[in-house]
Amino acid sequence: MATELHKLIGTSEEDDDEDMEMDVKEEDDDDEENGQKHIAAPVMVGVGGMATSSSNSQFQQHHQQELVSTPGGSTRRCRPLEEKERTKLRERHRRAITARILAGLRRHGNYNLRVRADINDVISALAREAGWVVLPDGTTFPSRSQAQRPAGGTPAVVTSSSSHMVSQQSPPASLRGVTSGYQSSVEYNAGRMKSIYMPGSSTYDLSSSVRSQTSPLVGDGGEHTESHPLVGSSMNAVGDKQILDQPQKLLERDFAGTSNVPVYVMLPLGVINMKCELVDPDGLLKQLRVLKSVNIDGVKVDCWWGIVEAHVPQEYNWNGYKRLFQMVRELKFKLQVVMSFHECGGNVGDDVCIPLPHWVAEIGRSNPDIFFTDKEGRRNPECLSWGIDKERVLRGRTAIEVYFDYMRSFRVEFNEFFEDDTISMIEVGLGPCGELRYPSCPVKHGWRYPGIGEFQCYDRYLLRSLRKAAEARGHSLWARGPDNAGSYNSRPHETGFFCDGGDYDGYYGRFFLKWYSQVLVDHGDRVLYLAKLAFERNRIAAKLPSIHWWYKTANHAAELTAGFYNSCNRDGYATIAAMIKKHGAALNFTCAEVQMLDQHGDFSEALADPEGLVWQVSITVLNAAWDVGIPIASENALPCHDRVGYNKLLDNAKPMNDLDGRHFLSFTYLRLSPLLMESQNFMEFERFVKRMHGEAVLDLQV
Repeated sequence: MATELHKLIGTSEEDDDEDMEMDVKEEDDDDEENGQKHIAAPVMVGVGGMATSSSNSQFQQHHQQELVSTPGGSTRRCRPLEEKERTKLRERHRRAITARILAGLRRHGNYNLRVRADINDVISALAREAGWVVLPDGTTFPSRSQAQRPAGGTPAVVTSSSSHMVSQQSPPASLRGVTSGYQSSVEYNAGRMKSIYMPGSSTYDLSSSVRSQTSPLVGDGGEHTESHPLVGSSMNAVGDKQILDQPQKLLERDFAGTSNVPVYVMLPLGVINMKCELVDPDGLLKQLRVLKSVNIDGVKVDCWWGIVEAHVPQEYNWNGYKRLFQMVRELKFKLQVVMSFHECGGNVGDDVCIPLPHWVAEIGRSNPDIFFTDKEGRRNPECLSWGIDKERVLRGRTAIEVYFDYMRSFRVEFNEFFEDDTISMIEVGLGPCGELRYPSCPVKHGWRYPGIGEFQCYDRYLLRSLRKAAEARGHSLWARGPDNAGSYNSRPHETGFFCDGGDYDGYYGRFFLKWYSQVLVDHGDRVLYLAKLAFERNRIAAKLPSIHWWYKTANHAAELTAGFYNSCNRDGYATIAAMIKKHGAALNFTCAEVQMLDQHGDFSEALADPEGLVWQVSITVLNAAWDVGIPIASENALPCHDRVGYNKLLDNAKPMNDLDGRHFLSFTYLRLSPLLMESQNFMEFERFVKRMHGEAVLDLQV
């Protein structure tokens, strides 16, 4: 059996015509019923015994067949029993592969394919997802949004690097590329986008390196043929030609002479302890001096609410931060400070535990509705619910008053650092991890990637807001959260709310999601307004997260539970960009190094598309921000110590073909650690800093 299967896999030309059918039937039965229906490139032996075929002699010897006469005077093929058995094995093998492909599309891609789907069903599903119209008779044409594209079928955008055009021409042979139906969200959003910046993949990033490793194919006489991404690193024979794959180093982009993007390094989470004391000042000073030697521009640090106002309302202890800031100023570093109104611990990368102030926890024990709550009634003390922004439940103060008093105290305490411009920017915490989002995916409640998360609107204050909105709409029965949205680790197609044609796109679903996302925008609006008052003319910033999993589904379920109403027919980021512009704030987006996110898990399962998300956010936020003068800062979401990751960060920070020469305001590297200080890692980091500054470096190969 193994020998026959090996023969089966080794066949080539005879199988090509037979492999066109997906609705597979047994070919020996077909021959008996349909005569010559499935004759595929037979080798015919004439009277003189001369074989005629385009294949080599080995193929001829293996597949010689004789023709027999029929009563009607015609001839037909008489196939040996051995070949019939081989055909049965081939068809069983092919049916098994087809079944796995279709099962994967149904399970992971939400494709509604019938049990005996064929190639036409698959192509139709992919075409419809890409925005095309496919009629029952097979007639296919662009939809209205597709027809609005420029001539040639490519969107009117300028790519961030020339390598993106390469990646469009040579899609990777992966499930991610198959299930999407389109190579990038350029095609997905072409009907509603008018921007010009698109951060594309680089010639040296991980995804495109597979496509770019092979050299041109060399045939007879030294002529070059088109390279193929699936050719391995070995000598292969096709006909009478040889293919030699020669791996070659890829040339990096030269950033010498480009604009200077300041580089900051995030200090360790536990640099200040719970007593507001500087931990290991001598060791920190040594590390800062090493960073100074490679000319970084400054450092960034969290100012934790749970440390500074830990015990009594409006009693602030800034002692440890004073000593830290003085050390930073003596080294002539710039300083970015985060107003951290959330707890630390329990998230990816958290190595210390810093809870909310003790007096807040005491209030929470008697009134747990001050915290975000899921539909099972579980409270999340990571940050305060936005439902109490205007509720005087914190010892006579509202939540936004508490935030304002804290920020104003910081501004007064560190006035000298503002006056001499040591402090260059204040990032205002707006939610969990300091990001403007709901805590929809808490690890402490059992969430694991790639779960869709849960809506966090079940504390009594947010439910009261929902009830008012429903009554104002004239539908009091809508004053409830979805009861069919699954749990933290559900997949979209497993729920009645997020599945194709589910409630998320119905009248109630659209009402609820609009209210849910508006609460997020209103919270950001209120806090940034007060931050502007507290810090006056100093620069402030807001941080947005990267919610990349389930991005390629129509519902974008993980984004919806996080508060971004960004389903396939809506732009969930434009309203946020307008709000940030209103307050003159900068935008800090954390998904700069999307290629590094491949370390996090199997994206094919969740149809995640971090590059597509970066592309859309750049269209809806980054370009919109630059067009109206909003500066953009960024930071890496995961540790990065290799040249491939650094190159991706550089490409995003300095778009190659942007006619206006726009670039990021600054970049923050997360974070200072012993691993960064290792010799090889630090050499790569120093090289990265030079290129961010627009300096020349040697050896532009990766």
